[in-house]
Amino acid sequence: MKSMTTLVERLGGINLLPVLLAIIALVLIGSPSTWLTLTIAGLSMGMMIFLMASGLSLVFGLMDVLNFGHSAFISFGAFIAASVLAALAVWVAADSVLLNLLALFAAISAAALFGLVAGWMFERVIIKPVYRDHLRQILITMGALIVAEQIILAIWGGSPVAVPRPNFLSGSLIMGDVTIEIYRLFAFGLGLVTYMALHAVLNRTRVGLLVRAGVENREMVEALGFRIDRLFIGVFAVGSALAAMGGAMWAGYETLITGAIGSEMMIIVFIVIIIGGLGSIEGSLLGALMVGLMGNYVAFLAPKMALASNMILMMAILLWRPYGLRPAVK
Repeated sequence: MKSMTTLVERLGGINLLPVLLAIIALVLIGSPSTWLTLTIAGLSMGMMIFLMASGLSLVFGLMDVLNFGHSAFISFGAFIAASVLAALAVWVAADSVLLNLLALFAAISAAALFGLVAGWMFERVIIKPVYRDHLRQILITMGALIVAEQIILAIWGGSPVAVPRPNFLSGSLIMGDVTIEIYRLFAFGLGLVTYMALHAVLNRTRVGLLVRAGVENREMVEALGFRIDRLFIGVFAVGSALAAMGGAMWAGYETLITGAIGSEMMIIVFIVIIIGGLGSIEGSLLGALMVGLMGNYVAFLAPKMALASNMILMMAILLWRPYGLRPAVK
């Protein structure tokens, strides 16, 4: 393990692991055009997963809350975005990029706003009574997840729901032998902007300083006179809004969703958090990119191993770095 750590440091550090993974994949795949298509698809997928995972990572790190109900916000975000896009079908199908953008902005905003409000209510009603009790947290959040899935079933039914894409995001860019979906490029850009905004808030504002300090040493922050519990509501609400936003983007990626979308993505979200390290936005991004790239490369090279690839990646990372790649707490 020490030799592996030394090699990574010489190559430029942990942040270059996705690059190293991409280089290895290029050698194995052989075809540069196929490799580039898979790489862009993996990066965009990683950015959408990052949206879902970043908030939960902070909740774990700062609040020490095992919230298995996080996937409910992903599901509601997906279905709310689908409903808004269906209601604005004329704008979605219009030839005007402006109308397309307005419809997409309305869908993502509605999902994020729901996540923000629902996250605040969830923390006040469900999470607050069970702080510092992990067993009760697991039980009560799992129960809340079951209730949320039944609400989705009652509102939207059990049949798959189609998610229309705005006209300007339909189709693909073809450059020689390389085919890139326009939606994937947009998803990557949105995820990158979200990461930059979170990074700026956490590293350049007083609130961000308190959040990071609370992740590293909550008791010390409270001893200095700060009411860190007041940050809990905000962090939880923002994390839920990010999950709903990620669900909205994932719905557009899948184009056909069911009530199980949140539960299916939750496994990947937990893997990303474990790989990246608790409480770390940088770690969540790094883990999400690794998972996105690994999933696409393995699905092409060895389709039968695709489902197990992320688990294997997680085990390999934990054997090397037990606390994850970029943990904020140990």
